[in-house]
Amino acid sequence: MGTNGDGFAALADPTRRAVFEHLRRGPRPVGDIARALPVSRPAVSQHLRVLKEAGLVTERKEGTRRLYRIDPDGLAAIRDYFDDFWNEALAAFKAAAESEGREQ
Repeated sequence: MGTNGDGFAALADPTRRAVFEHLRRGPRPVGDIARALPVSRPAVSQHLRVLKEAGLVTERKEGTRRLYRIDPDGLAAIRDYFDDFWNEALAAFKAAAESEGREQ
């Protein structure tokens, strides 16, 4: 699995975000994703590779097809990052507000 930075970098690209959004509906083969987007099948495969390396997508072979789906563990790592970020930011805001209140 990749790091949070890998996940953020992977999702920074608008086409990869579109691929990722398409996978929200469930596992999909490359062809289905390519038909829904204005990019070629090889381009979708490359974007899926980046998402997979970042730990955001997994693939499973089903017959002759490979199905791609969102990896909940990779997504949870990004959510954990934001949870920590906002908890720290809100704690600092609360401390500043309480300090300001005591000074008045």
